[in-house]
Amino acid sequence: MPVLQFTDKGIYCAAGDFYIDPWQPVQRAVVTHAHSDHARWGHRHYLCQQDSVPLLQLRLGADISVQGIPFGEAVYYNGVRISLHPAGHMVGSAQVRVQQGSEIWVVSGDYKVENDGLSGQFEPLPCQVFITECTFGLPIYNWQPQGIIFSSIREWIQENQRAGKHSILLAYSLGKAQRLLYNLADAVPRFYVHGAINAAHQVLLANGHPLPPVHYITPDTPKADLKDGLIIAPPSAAGTAWMRRFLPYALGVCSGWMQVRGHMRRRNADAGFALSDHADWPGLLQAVKATGAEQVYTTHGFSSAFARYLQENGIAAEEVRTAFGQEEEEV
Repeated sequence: MPVLQFTDKGIYCAAGDFYIDPWQPVQRAVVTHAHSDHARWGHRHYLCQQDSVPLLQLRLGADISVQGIPFGEAVYYNGVRISLHPAGHMVGSAQVRVQQGSEIWVVSGDYKVENDGLSGQFEPLPCQVFITECTFGLPIYNWQPQGIIFSSIREWIQENQRAGKHSILLAYSLGKAQRLLYNLADAVPRFYVHGAINAAHQVLLANGHPLPPVHYITPDTPKADLKDGLIIAPPSAAGTAWMRRFLPYALGVCSGWMQVRGHMRRRNADAGFALSDHADWPGLLQAVKATGAEQVYTTHGFSSAFARYLQENGIAAEEVRTAFGQEEEEV
């Protein structure tokens, strides 16, 4: 029997009797990170990296049964060794290394190989079998270094200030928003955020993460106070009454999908910044090669195309259907 199996509830380890990022309620869930397509409500017990604990409690309820462990520390379920290792996707994101006897499988969760300064550096893990995400598994997706992207964002903010416009960036409320705040801390004097972002931000601040302070936008926030600041909101706020109060404004979208210009037009954005918390095509290939895996399973995203490319280049690969997908608000 293989170490891990693909079932209708999620990725299952029969010997250890646990699931990894299950999408149906189970007794024991090992969770890679706190995004809703991977961390779902209803499991009896959760195991995650220790920085994910308060985020899971924020999203799933303070009364969940959850155990957090440091990166690299092992726990054993029925003799199966489990350890969590940096994925670099967001705060607390982890790859799951599962070892039964001499056989090692690694489940990547979501990951990126470039260190954003906040989420940790992706750690390649040698294994026989690697289960990898493929959100951006096409050659067209090739990110610029984040330093260049953040320089472009700074210039865009300055242009908007000269034009007398507020700057609004749309970014996923858990993960992407904090990456922006961390890397733009020197770009503007004040940050103003939507309530969805503020909730996660306050939890991370309370747990010691090095993030700048933010101002939570309420109906009573004077518009004049926003003049020199940067407004960050989730994509779900676009086109709502919440946004109209900031006119005149320039709208920027931060997402890997902005690599394709048509996506920016469809979002009615003034600017698109291809800033992603997922690996691009070269990053995916780099990660697969570094594992030395004899077998690769590809999940969510362009999984079929990526598996086919690996096969054509001498790596045994197979696409697997899962319930993982785009994080809410990223659609």
